Amino acid sequence: MHTITLIPGDGIGPSIADVAVRVLEAAGVEIQWERVEAGMTAIDKYKDPLPEQVLESIRRTHVALKGPLTTPVGSGFRSVNVALRKEFDLYSNVRPARSFDGVPSRYRDVDLVIVRENTEEFYAGIEHYIDPSRSAAETIGVVTRAGSERIVRYAYDYARKHGRKKVTTVHKANILKYTGGLFLDVSRSVGAEYQDIRTEDKIIDNMAMQMVIDPHQFDVIVTTNLFGDILSDLASGLVGGLGLAPGANIGYHAAIFEAVHGSAPDIAGKNLANPAALILAGVLMLRHLNETAAADRIEKAVAHVLSEGRYVTRDLNPGAPVGTTEMGAEIIRNLS
Repeated sequence: MHTITLIPGDGIGPSIADVAVRVLEAAGVEIQWERVEAGMTAIDKYKDPLPEQVLESIRRTHVALKGPLTTPVGSGFRSVNVALRKEFDLYSNVRPARSFDGVPSRYRDVDLVIVRENTEEFYAGIEHYIDPSRSAAETIGVVTRAGSERIVRYAYDYARKHGRKKVTTVHKANILKYTGGLFLDVSRSVGAEYQDIRTEDKIIDNMAMQMVIDPHQFDVIVTTNLFGDILSDLASGLVGGLGLAPGANIGYHAAIFEAVHGSAPDIAGKNLANPAALILAGVLMLRHLNETAAADRIEKAVAHVLSEGRYVTRDLNPGAPVGTTEMGAEIIRNLS
């Protein structure tokens, strides 16, 4: 029995979370869910988008499944996603990008993983105005040797564990000679320890171009926070968009698995949202929990439903769509 924190989220979050829970349980995994509220619903109830009971639950369970959360713009509230990463030192963001038959995309047979450093550099929150009139601002990107080593080592260990053959380090060391140079030096040093895995490095602008020209040349990609944020969305676009994009935030003591798309409040409660990204995030979570057989069954069922294209939501089949719950039910029917 696994005890897992469930954060349904905002907008479409609760509906896709309900479907994901049903799929995971139908696969035969025994889960006790601790359901907690964060985001807009928590602001309404607790005046805080990240109440203490959410943190307490994750400290107990060490694992969470999270729907999309909204941070009000200009309200003074902190980003829940960033706050969770900092609170639990979730230093590794893992974003697979995989092609599925039946999903319109520019490429077929893409299967790559982006490993993004999640706590340092320009997203560390070290920024300020530098004059009283607020006409200029400064952001400081801090890259440490320890932070670089643990994310690069995570990427190589991930590659080895999952039978991947190559790790590409992405950087801008030609211009950012100190921060980018440090990250690249650490990457080369760590990579030399993994003789069974091919290593290479690419400058970020060339990397973006190469991913668009031929994404099949890449396997595992490791990079810093800002570059990883951009490249992971680019990779999702190569295989059909964020509707099929799961993500994992991994630390030493906790892991949070999520759909990385937005909360889509305009279709909340209308049974229109595609639940696949959160279901696939659940697949990543099951693998983290060593429930490999159940994870494989769910992923296979999702792939089958997508390839048939008959019981999918309107983003995948605008002419004859089904609803969120119906798509989830079809995935459950195809579990084998």
